[in-house]
Amino acid sequence: MESRLPRGRPSLMSGFVIGENLMFFWQRRTWMTLAAIGGFVAVAMGAFAAHGVSDPRAAELLKTGASYGFMHCLATLACATFMQVGARGARHAPAFFLSGVLLFSGSLYALAFGAPRWMGLVTPVGGLLFLSGWAVLAWAAQDVDRTSDS
Repeated sequence: MESRLPRGRPSLMSGFVIGENLMFFWQRRTWMTLAAIGGFVAVAMGAFAAHGVSDPRAAELLKTGASYGFMHCLATLACATFMQVGARGARHAPAFFLSGVLLFSGSLYALAFGAPRWMGLVTPVGGLLFLSGWAVLAWAAQDVDRTSDS
């Protein structure tokens, strides 16, 4: 059966537009690009917290969101290394890490910029996604350096 995927370089949203399975969207190129964008946003928010916010509570929310966001964007990039050394299951962790960044860091950024307090209810969901990503990565690490005859 011939693939319905377009020739050339697919866009970030091509997995959704074409209607192929969701895993097409989570190609290594896609999640590494999203991690780089997330790292950019984390640095920008951290700088804004340090130099552009006078409210101490808002600055603290931005710093926390930036720290966790940056840490998990780096963890997403590290998943590529895990896969290179044989931990194929590491390909599942970026979905948890990046979703966690969106919910955890995003809700803290929103709160810092004046979102309603109920937005704080989203933050722990992002934290659970972070924990899930680390659990997946720990599980995947069990395949590192395994030989085929053991």
